[in-house]
Order: sequence, then C-alpha cells, then structure tokens
Amino acid sequence: MLQNNTIGFIGGGNMAEAIIKGLVAGGMAPHNIVVSDPVLDRRAHLATSLQVRTSDDNSEVAKEADLIVLAIKPQLAASVLSSLEGAVTPQKLVVSIMAGISTTFIEESLLNGCRVVRAMPNTPALVQTGATAICGGRRATAEDIETARELFHLVGTVYQVAEKQMDAVTGVSGSGPAYAFTFIEALADAGVKNGLTREVSVGLAVQTVLGAARLVQESGEHPAVLRDRVSSPGGTTIAALHALENGRFHGLIMDAVDAAVKRSKELAGIKLL
Repeated sequence: MLQNNTIGFIGGGNMAEAIIKGLVAGGMAPHNIVVSDPVLDRRAHLATSLQVRTSDDNSEVAKEADLIVLAIKPQLAASVLSSLEGAVTPQKLVVSIMAGISTTFIEESLLNGCRVVRAMPNTPALVQTGATAICGGRRATAEDIETARELFHLVGTVYQVAEKQMDAVTGVSGSGPAYAFTFIEALADAGVKNGLTREVSVGLAVQTVLGAARLVQESGEHPAVLRDRVSSPGGTTIAALHALENGRFHGLIMDAVDAAVKRSKELAGIKLL
C-alpha cells in the first residue's frame, strides 16, 4: 500500500529518520521519500545517509506527497499547519506524530477536509523495535488506519487505541524509553560501585533488561509472576526488592507516567506558536 505513494516528512528529526530507515529497509525507494527541514546540516545528513530528497520548503513537500508525516515539535503546530493549508488536499493522508496535538486540532487547522491519523511512536524505532499507538480522526477511513499501521509496523509494533487514550500512551511508551535508560544507567553504576568494570557492568545491565523484556513478551506471563519465580525465600533478589519497595520504586514509576500524561495534556492546551 505504501510502495505506490510519495511520502513527505515535515520535519527531519530523529523520529522522522527512524521511520524513513524503516521504510527504506522495507523496500521503499528513497526517491519516493521527500523531507523538509529548516536546518541545512540536517537535510544534508538525511540526503547523504538515506539517499532521500530534501527541501527547506514545507509547502512544496506537502504538495508533492500522497502521505504527509507531521514530525515537528507540538509548539510549532499552529504556525506550520497554517502554512500547509493550501497544499494539503482532501486526497492526501496526514499522519501526525506530534505529542498532545489532537486530530481535531489538525482537521480544524486544515479546513479543506483532510484525513488525519495520529500516532505516538517512540525512539527504539531507530533500531526497528519501537512501540507505536495510532488513532484515526473523524474522516480517517479503515484504509487510512491500515496504511498508518503498515508504516509504523516497519519500525516495531503497532496498537490502535481511542484518541482519549493517547496521553496515556505518551506517558507509558512515548516517554518510557527514558525511564528504561535511567534504570539501565543506575543498574550499571551500582555494578561499578560494587567492583565491576564499567564495560562489564553496562553490558550486564543492558542484556539483563533486554532479556527480561523479551521473557515477558515471549512467555505471556504477568511480570509479577516472573518476578516471583526469581525471588527465592531468604535470597538476594527478595532483599533487593525490599530495598526498591522502601524507596517507592513502583509508585515512583507510576508518578513519572502521571507527570508525562499531565504534560501531554498541557501541550494540547497551551497557546501554540
């Protein structure tokens, strides 16, 4: 479905690059991908590393593309959408990865009846292991949803949710990699504190988190069940878990997600530039 389209990216940052890499790895010809970005060095990087076409003109990219991916900061939504209104016709599909920006906002900014799908991917898409949630706007068809699913499946797993759940998605998976990075860093630091070399400690921490995640995914077991299986009576693991609970580890993670969800909702309500 994607192969016969020209895909235009408004914004050429890390997430756009991740999606483009997935498209190219999935067989899309780079010349069918065009990216606009205001930064010359960024355009040069994308053109050189991925062989895609680039431009500094958002409107020109939108005119050429069949599918338009909005990969800009949410604070720029109003100004960028205003500049695109004449270029986005009802025949084009708009896919937005802007945090906190609703499909209604995009539809009301592009008054010519465009179809919109909103998505929230995350940074592991850079290595084709991302998690993305998608939802359709009022005019999005089942085919549009399937096109978006195909797009993001190239960089990981895809879940369809109701739009009212997108802020929660932002808190769990959109911001989630940062929580995991912080945990890996802390685990590795603890290993160094207890005598391991930095290289060995980081390697053990990364593989432990990677393996644990894969075990949850492939076993189908609840994480609590798997945790109990490695918590021997009177053993080292239960002692460590006691320390984590004393520090409110579980509650702090939930608080972090709540903070991210709150901020996502605020982004939708602030006066956009």
